[in-house]
Amino acid sequence: MDAPEFGEALRALHDFGPGEVMASLAHLIRRAGAADVVVHLVDFAQTTLIPIPDQGGHVHPPGDEPVPDSPAGRAFAERSLISVSTDDGTRVWVPIVEGSEYTGVLGLTLGGGLDDQDRRRCEELGLLAGAAISLAAQSTDLFTLVRHRKSMSLPASLQWDLLPPLRVKTPEAASTGLLEPAYDVGGDCFDHSVTGSTLNVAIMDAMGHGLSSSILSSLALGSYRRDRRQGLSLAIIHERIDAVVAGQFGTEAFVTGQLGQLNLRSGELTWVNAGHPRPLLVRDGRVINTLFCQPSLPWGLEGQLREQAIEQLRPGDAVVFYTDGVVEGRSAQGESFGINRLVSAIEQAARSRIGSDVVLRRALDGVLAFQDHRLRDDATVLWLDWSPEG
Repeated sequence: MDAPEFGEALRALHDFGPGEVMASLAHLIRRAGAADVVVHLVDFAQTTLIPIPDQGGHVHPPGDEPVPDSPAGRAFAERSLISVSTDDGTRVWVPIVEGSEYTGVLGLTLGGGLDDQDRRRCEELGLLAGAAISLAAQSTDLFTLVRHRKSMSLPASLQWDLLPPLRVKTPEAASTGLLEPAYDVGGDCFDHSVTGSTLNVAIMDAMGHGLSSSILSSLALGSYRRDRRQGLSLAIIHERIDAVVAGQFGTEAFVTGQLGQLNLRSGELTWVNAGHPRPLLVRDGRVINTLFCQPSLPWGLEGQLREQAIEQLRPGDAVVFYTDGVVEGRSAQGESFGINRLVSAIEQAARSRIGSDVVLRRALDGVLAFQDHRLRDDATVLWLDWSPEG
């Protein structure tokens, strides 16, 4: 299998309109020696891979692919190339990566077998597809529409537009966030961003439900991002979020949350807590402790910052931040999910020796299954791990 010439690929991505980028990408891949090219994107709940139709509205081959119960779904869930022998040669499914985030799979058929060079070429095509989608998504709603398996509420739409990529990664660390219910989330949100040698993380839970809750969390998140980008300290960022929320809503509304800064070189995590559940420390596949920081009042209640805590992580450690909707969810029999079940779900997934983003997905799947996928409150989890090289 040949690789598309780099300059030609770049020109193809930039010279066509957003609606033509996928056709151009498929043409490049076919010229490289592949056939039956199809791009699938994962839906917002990350349970189904949905094919992008061609310009005529057709899909070849037709049909969605479940995650992980299909070859395409396995490629996405396991973050690795999956191949299946067919009468026509070898059918290959390779993850599509946009930056650090896995957003779908690329399917193609090779006429013969699959050697190591072919595997590398296919993986590179997955990266090329991710670059094409990232570029085109800036000026089209096509990919967002494909990912909608059902109607999304207005609060959820506002929240998803505010969210960063679900995963950011550096050679030393990664942060992955997931939130449910994907199509009706309201007051929960998270953020993560790398600045120099610092990985910044935030998780927030606005009081109430629906549109008012979404507007409240949007205000708090906007204040956080503005001040973080100005290089302000966690203490000042905390105080200014509190002032912004109180200034807009008085003391009639509040937001709980946590802000953190991880030093990528030393593993030192500095964080503050605004009335939010204590995060979990994961080491060697086990939850060994909850991190403690004297909780301040939630943002908007005009309290003082009580503590800025410091936790020294060891290589391989992970910190799990979560909202109360995770542990306070109830089964059909009225039984609370509770912290012990969350710990068990995390440990079971963490011992599987899989990527942190897959660990988080499996753990949150356990939360959803317990409640029969009928959440009464938003459930958000943010997984931060520090794994420096060497």
